[in-house]
Amino acid sequence: MERETRVRHIIFLPLRAALAALALCLLPLSPAKAQQATSTAPAASTAPSTNDQARDADPALWVVRDDDSIIYLFGTVHMLPAGLSWFDEAIADAFNNADTLVLELPAGANDDAASRMNAQSTATDGRTMQSRMDGAQYATYRRAMESVHMPVAAFENREPWLPAILLNILPLVQQGYDPAQGAEAVLTHAAQAAHKPILGLETADEQLALFDEMPMDEQVAVLLSSAEQATGNGPQMPQMLADWSAGNPDALAAAMNQGLEDHPALRARLLTNRNTRWTDWIKTRLDNGSGATFIAVGAGHLAGEDSVIAMLRARGLSVERIAY
Repeated sequence: MERETRVRHIIFLPLRAALAALALCLLPLSPAKAQQATSTAPAASTAPSTNDQARDADPALWVVRDDDSIIYLFGTVHMLPAGLSWFDEAIADAFNNADTLVLELPAGANDDAASRMNAQSTATDGRTMQSRMDGAQYATYRRAMESVHMPVAAFENREPWLPAILLNILPLVQQGYDPAQGAEAVLTHAAQAAHKPILGLETADEQLALFDEMPMDEQVAVLLSSAEQATGNGPQMPQMLADWSAGNPDALAAAMNQGLEDHPALRARLLTNRNTRWTDWIKTRLDNGSGATFIAVGAGHLAGEDSVIAMLRARGLSVERIAY
């Protein structure tokens, strides 16, 4: 058993960064229950400092166009510390020029996220969470849940994907990263104030199904990796945030998607298949629409060999990075 645990740890350790980032991409607004559970938690000493909050950020921005359409592509981080000045310069100009905002989820899609997660995460095989692990594994899981102030007993009849997501999100909340400061929330507020339509590339149920349909053994392995690394999210997010702020999408995507190369089914489910669908949407928008559209999706989807950018270029479209 000790050797099996060590092997599993080695296999899933590289997924730590991917899970931390992709969980946020799939659930841009943290579930209400998760936010309530952490509202009384003490702030960690690793919370971003005042100096960090005041710094300028210039994340990457692309544009693709045809004769009567222009589409801006902006890679987001879904939870940010307060005070980053990223919504200015070229990004503000592009947003102001756009007629429509397009996000992974439309505005209001997560209004009843807690009830949908409650329904979809209920275990249907009659097994408890504890029965899916040995004693040492369950002890690790329990310690991780306690560290983020989540009651273990409340998840005994849940599928493992739900606490796996929470164990990637809640440490960040405790460290000062806030979904209300995230790019989607800021852009949504600005679009509503300007009376711009807000469209979604996916539905909340489609996003939740990406986890809910994972094989059970994969869910358990991902949960255990998340539990082991629950306190390791903090050191990674500052580097990801620095890469995003500096407009370094390749480094950011490499960190976000690290380890998924060794798990092609998981990579296809979380990245490649979604990127393909979004590329189809953009191509259709260019062919059949007109005007200017501002698309904002998780930054990991806009860099790498199977990114939306690469797929658009593979279809013969010219995608330009906007320098600013």
